[in-house]
Amino acid sequence: MIVPATDPTTWGPTLDAAAKAVAGGEAVILPTDTVYGIGCSVFSPSAVSAILAAKGRDRDAPPPVLIPSVASLGKVAYTGGLGRVLMNAFWPGPLTIIVESLPQISAILGTNGTVAVRVPGHPTARALLERTGPMAVTSANLTGETPAVTAEEAERSLGAHATMVLDGGRCPIGQASTIVDATGPLIRVVRFGAIGKVALEGVVGEDGLVADTGA
Repeated sequence: MIVPATDPTTWGPTLDAAAKAVAGGEAVILPTDTVYGIGCSVFSPSAVSAILAAKGRDRDAPPPVLIPSVASLGKVAYTGGLGRVLMNAFWPGPLTIIVESLPQISAILGTNGTVAVRVPGHPTARALLERTGPMAVTSANLTGETPAVTAEEAERSLGAHATMVLDGGRCPIGQASTIVDATGPLIRVVRFGAIGKVALEGVVGEDGLVADTGA
């Protein structure tokens, strides 16, 4: 079911209903600045498993975690150094940063002590996250499919696995986020996306960045 969620003056009841669904262990589809995602509470192992299964993935590809602000990072992770510098420079925005996770988050996501986190630059997404707390969110398309940039595309792909589809309009960027690993002494690029090498180097310097993916 696609539900409009573009107007802050009227979206309150819709986002409250979505937050209630997430609190109950259900999944919702939401807009972000990059692409649409299907998400659930990061604190629900069964819900995380369900969104991965819907997408056609397993625990070998854990979902990123979206948070409403840098201030809420402590609910899922630790970080400092260059990771914090990048957060301050690019969030809200299309940069996903891998940092050291809290033990309970690693256990739920099935990671080796890390978590990929981002503050999305989409007002609907952040308003929902303010209600739900951190959400595990993966792109709302089957593995191998083109990511959805409209609510209709997301609904066709994974709507059957979500309680509702929040229509926040076409995603303004329409491209996947850049992913970097900030767990070491240098920033390592895992995937280039909406933020390029020059922009990253402008913040951490050429000597602070390792782009070894061939991307």
